Amino acid sequence: MDLKDIKAIVDIMKKNSISEFELEKDDFKIKLRRGLNQSGSSDESPYYLAPPVSHVLPAAAPQAAPAVQATAAPPAPAAEAQQKASNDLDIASPMIGTFYASASPDSPPYVEVGTRVTPDTVVCIVEAMKVMNEIKAEKSGVISEILVENAKPVEFGQPLFKIKPN
Repeated sequence: MDLKDIKAIVDIMKKNSISEFELEKDDFKIKLRRGLNQSGSSDESPYYLAPPVSHVLPAAAPQAAPAVQATAAPPAPAAEAQQKASNDLDIASPMIGTFYASASPDSPPYVEVGTRVTPDTVVCIVEAMKVMNEIKAEKSGVISEILVENAKPVEFGQPLFKIKPN
């Protein structure tokens, strides 16, 4: 993609009041945002390019970086937990958005640790651009861990749940 193409995208963003644009193709990724820059202050230009991506994920099998634990654990139990968790499968977010564990604040969560799921079981909602997208398990098993807090942002390919396969 050359500068001419990027300028055309910026023009389309202006004309249609689009605040964010992201394109990922093969080993190329570009992300444009209108408005505030990453530090939260206005820039001279209302557009900026997101920092370059250090690695590119294959489109066929997205994988996210493992979650970092806030507290340090002794090496032996951590290794044991890692080996146990390695048998578990991830249910990953298919899009960027906001994670919701239930249909409404008053509703019970779709799933909890220990809930048995099938491929058609709705496990959560990811809100993207004011659209509530039901996310299905797409696997059979038992939810062993919930990796995201309710109402928190999630990235494409980010693991949301761990599931013990049947």
